Amino acid sequence: MASSRSGYKALLGIGGNVGDVLRRFEHLFWYLKRSPFMHIIETAPILKNPPFGYLKQDYFYNSLILIETRLMPKELLQYILHVEKVFGRKRLFKDGPRTLDIDIIFYENVKMDTNSLTLPHPSWMQRDSVLIPLSMMKG
Repeated sequence: MASSRSGYKALLGIGGNVGDVLRRFEHLFWYLKRSPFMHIIETAPILKNPPFGYLKQDYFYNSLILIETRLMPKELLQYILHVEKVFGRKRLFKDGPRTLDIDIIFYENVKMDTNSLTLPHPSWMQRDSVLIPLSMMKG
């Protein structure tokens, strides 16, 4: 696993469709910018996408955040689950409406498949909510 001086690169996918999502994303950006656990390298444009899985819900806003972190993959997962709770995430049912969803799409070139974490994210190649913003990023 290659690392830079500052840590490991990871790509986070963010999404939400409950409440004022754009304002929440702005607050999330500032929250993560002040986090001692990561450094934001780049963000992608925010796009509006149809839901998948459970279709009887509002469209989602989605974006990507490229970060550098010293946290290992499972530590990063625990941290982002904590951040989701800080921002009011409640897990009602699979693919259901949510205030904020944060997924680890990539973590360096790590490949892992455990009960709690699969890397890269198992369905990133089927999601326009990842592919389109990824195509707009420089890094």
